[in-house]
Amino acid sequence: MKKIILFIGLIFITVQLWSQNDKITTYFSRPVNNSVSSGTNAIYLNQLIDDTLIAYINRAKYTLDFAIYSFSETAAISSISTAVNNAYARGVVIRWINDGSSTNTALTLLNSGIRTLASPTSALYGIMHNKFMIIDANSPLEIDPIVWTGSTNFTASQINTDANNVIIIQDKNVALAYTQEFNEMWGGTDSIPNATNSKFGPYKTDNTSHIFNVDGTTVEIYFSPTDGSNSKLQKAIGTANADLYFGIYSFTVSADADSIVNRIQNGVYVAGIMDPTSQLYTPYATLSAIMGTNLIKDNITGLYHNKILIVDPSLPASDPLVFTGSHNWSASADTKNDENVVIVHSAKIANIYYQSFYQNFIDEGGSLTIQDVISTQENTTKNKIYPNPCSQIVTLEIGDASQQSNSEIRLVDVLGNSVHPSITKNNNSYVIDTQSLPVGLYFVVLKTSTGTQVKKLQVVR
Repeated sequence: MKKIILFIGLIFITVQLWSQNDKITTYFSRPVNNSVSSGTNAIYLNQLIDDTLIAYINRAKYTLDFAIYSFSETAAISSISTAVNNAYARGVVIRWINDGSSTNTALTLLNSGIRTLASPTSALYGIMHNKFMIIDANSPLEIDPIVWTGSTNFTASQINTDANNVIIIQDKNVALAYTQEFNEMWGGTDSIPNATNSKFGPYKTDNTSHIFNVDGTTVEIYFSPTDGSNSKLQKAIGTANADLYFGIYSFTVSADADSIVNRIQNGVYVAGIMDPTSQLYTPYATLSAIMGTNLIKDNITGLYHNKILIVDPSLPASDPLVFTGSHNWSASADTKNDENVVIVHSAKIANIYYQSFYQNFIDEGGSLTIQDVISTQENTTKNKIYPNPCSQIVTLEIGDASQQSNSEIRLVDVLGNSVHPSITKNNNSYVIDTQSLPVGLYFVVLKTSTGTQVKKLQVVR
């Protein structure tokens, strides 16, 4: 029965992967809620992350580099080691870095010709906590290079029980950046590791590119401890104008909690899930006091192992983003461990992660308020948009005289793309002809001298 289910699932997943044009793909190990989708549904892989991983391994033509914190196999998951061995048998060059202090029992299942390297176990070093795989980084074909990362270790509990996410980026430059980081730990570019030249944790340098354009989407890549990942987290938190959601396994840095409190005090709607591991640390006490029932301690079987931040999924005009990867919000993750962070600036990806978080929160017994009219300026009540919903002509009236002569307007769809209907400006209003727009939800973005206001507009027929 297990094989039949997995075979059916694998066929579905393979079709799903290669029939879509997206360069960034995401999956989740716990149920998602597509009722809050803005157009692209999040995908729940019900105990099928292992088969999806194997499908990607089977795709490799030239090289496979793994930096995995924990790798073990039981009958509860499909054999990842078999897929790796098969790749090796067909000539794929395979390199594997593991954490030297964690259980990696499945490494003994790999072909003896596959070289592995364990991270240091000295007191000055933390852990090699990465969970990434690089496929065909140097392939001459642009479609081949892929990075698989996220929060998921290669174990049965991580795949079948714990709350995790996977993010897959199909981009040569991103793959090369990850390869440069891998080579620094490996000690070179050869298939055999060089222990003399290898550098881990605080011994590494910041030597990778960080900002990438992946098919029109801005993606940031950072590695701990050289790149100041925690400062990037605080910066991302600080960009929230409307709503912010976080789900985290280990949260111990008070400054991160203070950044979230600051956004709450500025009117941002915030909800979060923490694993009980974090309950004894200051951030939990700080945030629970101000968030109340909007902060939930995970009570579902298994770990809440995600490390995710979702910023402004309800406000496409405000640079929605997702912060994810292996990086827990802890001092060790920032200063001692080998970790990786991915920040994706995308309304679509933010909504996909929101679909996952939304269902996670409900399953934990919580209730979220879906955000509606959102503003980033204080005095918005004087401005009115009518009729709404509309079928043809809609008017945005600016009630504050000081804003009437110094303002501009634009419309964006639910994916954050600008649309261009006919707009006429009068002294105190904008008249928008929506007849050229498809039926659906839009955001009217009004910029004035005092800030930016965003209102939702529903176009109907």
